[in-house]
Amino acid sequence: MTHSRLVRLFDECGQSPWLDNLKREFITSGALQGILDTGIRGLTSNPTIFQKAIQGSQDYDEQFRQLATLQHSPIESYWELVIKDIQDALDVFQPLYESSNRSDGFVSVEVDPNLARDTAATEKAARELDIRVDRDNVMIKIPATQEGIPVIKTMISEGRNVNVTLIFSLERYQEVMNAYIEGLEILGTKSEESLSGVSSVASFFISRVDTEIDKRLLKVGTLESIELCGTAAISQAKLAYQLFLKTFSGPRWAALVRRGARVQRPLWASTSTKNPSYPDTLYVDQLIGAHTVNTLPDNTMLAFNDHGTPSTTIESDIDLAHTRWHALSELGVDVSEVANQLESEGVRSFQQSFTELIDALKVKDQAFHQ
Repeated sequence: MTHSRLVRLFDECGQSPWLDNLKREFITSGALQGILDTGIRGLTSNPTIFQKAIQGSQDYDEQFRQLATLQHSPIESYWELVIKDIQDALDVFQPLYESSNRSDGFVSVEVDPNLARDTAATEKAARELDIRVDRDNVMIKIPATQEGIPVIKTMISEGRNVNVTLIFSLERYQEVMNAYIEGLEILGTKSEESLSGVSSVASFFISRVDTEIDKRLLKVGTLESIELCGTAAISQAKLAYQLFLKTFSGPRWAALVRRGARVQRPLWASTSTKNPSYPDTLYVDQLIGAHTVNTLPDNTMLAFNDHGTPSTTIESDIDLAHTRWHALSELGVDVSEVANQLESEGVRSFQQSFTELIDALKVKDQAFHQ
């Protein structure tokens, strides 16, 4: 029997493909189980995904009508709708979570993005969401804003699983990994138990980096700058993987491994190609390596399973990645400015989706009460 490319991605290369989408129809139709059977090993969601799911179908109307009848506010109803989908998806992935020794089978759900600049409010929301979902294989998504970093440390120190989202720079990625390790160290002092029950991924965004940097390189307009188009995101991700290997080694990490600690896996997010002239599997093929996750939108998942190349690439051409990455600043592209801009845009985009959906639910709510 020939295994699908998604299965081979994990079996041969040690990378876990996760699906970057969720809607109720996946669960009610049994499609999610079918997707899992193709080799998908986890699932991520975000406010934009839920906005499309809830506004794009009638699958939620009956539950929403019941909630409206019970006088739930639109925002309370939103969380009820979302948590039901998340719990149902978690149940589908639970057998994989157990059979993989709790290394995969996770489903991620994001805290209210409007709290992204408020440490205390994000911490409270993240903890409450984890308690409400009440499943071992849930990951709470926390943005890697400056304000989010302390929350990561706190959540890990309480033994909760975290998916750190919206990472755009190597410097911030290092802070995220440090927060994870510090959180584990605190957890280790509080309890004699194994640390193996805690899992985390760090979501490094890919295609958006190329979209913005390519725009700036085209503006520079030299032969050298144009040749660099389409290389920045992959170069940065390869350098991020080198940081990952370095951070999760040495005596400090070894002490945690003896307690059962798991590495915080790098997760490549935003891996559909936005530029139609790039191959549709570019951001999967070029970023394959052990202890990584790639979260795939539906089309990218189907494209990779059809014609992707499951072979380890994340550690190849590191010198070239360094050279290309450093060439950007020589050409006047300020990568830290790009990272700040993309983080702000990412937060704003999730906030907008969240707000638009709540507004749409308010309109529905009024219609039920007329």
